[in-house]
Amino acid sequence: MVKNQKRWRLLKDFKKGKFCFLIGVDNWSIELQKSEFHSLYFLLTRINKQLLDIKNELMDEESITLELEKLPWYIELDGKKNEWSLRLVFESQDQTRSFEMYWPIPIAQNLFYEIKNMWESMD
Repeated sequence: MVKNQKRWRLLKDFKKGKFCFLIGVDNWSIELQKSEFHSLYFLLTRINKQLLDIKNELMDEESITLELEKLPWYIELDGKKNEWSLRLVFESQDQTRSFEMYWPIPIAQNLFYEIKNMWESMD
């Protein structure tokens, strides 16, 4: 399955073996293992729930920053209630690789929903 937009890509290809998910934004991309993609999905849904829990209390122009950490991921949502970016840091637990990703507005919202849909459609 490929989701290809002008500034981001999301790919799932189990034939690739260990690194079967690809996320790309602008001029970079990273491949993830299924377990890494699952833990990313889980934390994205948790930080989205935090945002939804406070969204009605926020004014449209009010800035917010939410942070969530559960190894191997650290996620930071920054913006306003209806438009936000995401910064993601992955610290490898098996010391093979670490990386950071940044998803700007409006890519962050689009990519979040596509990752959610992709993971939930695999069940």
